[in-house]
Amino acid sequence: MINTKSYFLTALFLCFLCLGVVQGQVGPNARLGAETGVLGQAPSKEQAALEKAKTDSLAKADYQHLLKSLNIQLPVLPPLADDPNRPQNTFPRSSGTGYTDAQGRSYMRSLWGAWINYDETKANDYTLPDPLLLKNGTPVANAETWWKKRRPEIVNDYETQVFGRVPSSAPKVSFAVSSIDTAALEGRAIKKTIVGSIDNSAFPNAKPAIHIGLYLPKNSKGQVPLIVIVSSNISGNNQTVKLLNSEGWAVAVFDAISLQPDNGAGLNLGIIGLVNKGKPRKPEDWGTIRAWSWGLSKALDYLQTEKTINPKQIGIEGHSRWGKTAMLAAAMDTRWAIVFSSCSGSGGASLEKRNFGENLGVIAGESEYHWMAPNFVKYGGDWQALPVDAHDMMALIAPRPLFIAGGTQDIWADPLGEFKACVAATPVYKLLGKTGIDAVESPAPDISLMDSDLAFRLHEGGHTDAPDWPIFVEFAKRYFK
Repeated sequence: MINTKSYFLTALFLCFLCLGVVQGQVGPNARLGAETGVLGQAPSKEQAALEKAKTDSLAKADYQHLLKSLNIQLPVLPPLADDPNRPQNTFPRSSGTGYTDAQGRSYMRSLWGAWINYDETKANDYTLPDPLLLKNGTPVANAETWWKKRRPEIVNDYETQVFGRVPSSAPKVSFAVSSIDTAALEGRAIKKTIVGSIDNSAFPNAKPAIHIGLYLPKNSKGQVPLIVIVSSNISGNNQTVKLLNSEGWAVAVFDAISLQPDNGAGLNLGIIGLVNKGKPRKPEDWGTIRAWSWGLSKALDYLQTEKTINPKQIGIEGHSRWGKTAMLAAAMDTRWAIVFSSCSGSGGASLEKRNFGENLGVIAGESEYHWMAPNFVKYGGDWQALPVDAHDMMALIAPRPLFIAGGTQDIWADPLGEFKACVAATPVYKLLGKTGIDAVESPAPDISLMDSDLAFRLHEGGHTDAPDWPIFVEFAKRYFK
């Protein structure tokens, strides 16, 4: 029997040690861990290492509680150096953790024993769930059946087994403009800093908030499209904001971290900690990515009331973990008009059942489990049992335009797996009267498959969205008329 009270007190004590809770979660730049020090100063290396160790300790305690609550028994594995399954010609990194090879690729072993694989001959032993087949085996032959029966089945799988449910007790968010800069972007935009306040009286140790930097083009005629960029601050990449502004579009940069910290230690804080009052999560409770996507929907509520913005032309973009978040936000909220997901990898656009790059077992491990519902960890050693895959999340976004991008050197995120997911989601787009990807092979670098409503691009380079922004803008122009 797990002593929940003891667990809670231990977690709360570690929170105070780790964060300085009273002052650590009060502003848009407050972060859990080592990103900021006392009074906003950057911590020393020693302070950062100490804070990280404390944060990791709290996350580990929460993870162990999760395993016990789900009766998950991890296998006893040999030391990494002695593991006969370790990929050949790999060696320990000179700094950091894990292994690497002569090509500099990253290798990790999941807690269930599966190593990261980059061998294409070992990657494709999987069977994808059919998005157009009801759970009772009946084919989905028309759009009505999709909307009334099959889509709700997939949503339920994501809510119960993957990202978790939004609790019915999720609080209200009250938005207000905290400041206005009338000369932003060298005088080309008006920047509004917007704060979404959340009543935390039920659990004062958690201080979640929503922070948005909204850039409105000056001298716009009528309402304009808006792209919301998921980020860890409210400034965003200045070049990207300038690019979108030059098109006459508005840009909103959404700070996800001010709503929910990005680690397991933060599950006792943020919006998740507030709703749970600092207690451990239940099997179907929401993870961090679901909390972020919920916050994005709340932000959308507000942004649709901005007079300058066309409420029917609001899109969302995210890169890496924010790419996963953008996809989930659009999958769960059909008001998002267009989606751009960059290098989102496993848990985002790349197939989880395909054994290439970051695998499901890594996401279910101690470093990333907080992104997901506790139930997701059950699949850490049995990927094939997961009832959905990346193409299903794309199908939930259909028939809206979706732009998926990856990089040739970003093999951790498995861009080929992202392409294959697009192909597998195409039948749903076609069922709903839209177009998808009919190509059999992934395109050559910097060749875009964007003549359809479901688009894919593979840029030459690594883990970045920078090369794909101009292409996405051209894609989005077809819909922002």
